Amino acid sequence: MEGTIPFPYKGETFQTYYKVFGDFKNRERTPLVVLHGGPGLSHDYLVPFADLTAKFSIPVILYDQLGNARSTHLKDKPPTFWTVDLFMDELSNLLQHFSIQDSFDLVGHSWGGVLAAEFAVQKQPTGLKHLILTNSLAASSLWNKSNMQLLQGFPQDVQEGIAAGMKDPAKFSAALEKYYAVHGCTVNPFPKEYTATLDTLFGPNGDLTVASAPILQNWSIVDRLHAVTASALVINGRKDVAQDFVVEPFFRNIPQAKWITFENSSHMPFWEERERYMQVVGEFLTL
Repeated sequence: MEGTIPFPYKGETFQTYYKVFGDFKNRERTPLVVLHGGPGLSHDYLVPFADLTAKFSIPVILYDQLGNARSTHLKDKPPTFWTVDLFMDELSNLLQHFSIQDSFDLVGHSWGGVLAAEFAVQKQPTGLKHLILTNSLAASSLWNKSNMQLLQGFPQDVQEGIAAGMKDPAKFSAALEKYYAVHGCTVNPFPKEYTATLDTLFGPNGDLTVASAPILQNWSIVDRLHAVTASALVINGRKDVAQDFVVEPFFRNIPQAKWITFENSSHMPFWEERERYMQVVGEFLTL
C-alpha cells in the first residue's frame, strides 16, 4: 500500500509519500517506521526492511522525507527552512496519521539515525518501544573525522571529489561511487534500489535542495543521549563510514543499548548481510 499524507507546517500544507508493508488493522506486532539517510535520499534503498513483514509479521512503514523523491519538493525554500525540527514534526504527523503514536518502533539509517535519536531525546515519545540506530553518527565531527581517515586510502581524484561536495555535484557523485563501493555498499553491482535512490539526487531530474542544506553542521547529540528511554540497538559494519568511534557514544550513553558490528559489511548491512541483519533486527524487535 502506498499513498501521501498531508503535512501542515507553519501555515502551508505539503505531502509526505509513504509505502506500507503488512496488515496494520489486524497487527500482532508493533509497527516499525524506517527513516532514510541523507539528508536528501529516499526510501527506495531501504526496501529490505520489508523482509521483517514476511518473516516476523512486523508492519513496516517506509517514507520519503519532505523535499525528497515522491514527497513535495520545495526548491525555493532557503537553507534555514530545512531543520531537524521540521523532520521531527513530519515524523510526528506520520505517526498520528497511522494512529500508532502510542506504540511504535523506529529504525534510522545514517542521517535517519540522527533524526530518530533527536526524536527520542526531544519528543520523549512514550509510545516508542524500540530504537534502532543503524550505521549512524552521534556527532558530525566524528563522521567528518572518519571520512578524512578513510579517504586517505583513495586516489587524489576521489579525495578532491568528496571535498568538493555539493558545490560540484558531478565530481562529487563520481567520487562518492568509488568511495561507497568500499565503505558504503560492497554489493557489486550496487542494488538497483540503491542506484535509484542516488538518482533522486544526482540523476537528470535530481533535487539537491535538502542534501545541500547545512542541517548537520556542528551537530552533536553525545551529551543528550542519556535522555533516551527506549531500548536501543546500535549497528555498524566493519568497513563502515560509521566506524566504531562514530557510533560508540550511542552505546556508552544510552541507558539500555546493545551494539552489534557486522563483520562482512560497510554502511549497508541490510544489503550486504541481509538475512542475518533481518534476523538480528527481527529478534530485537520481538523481544
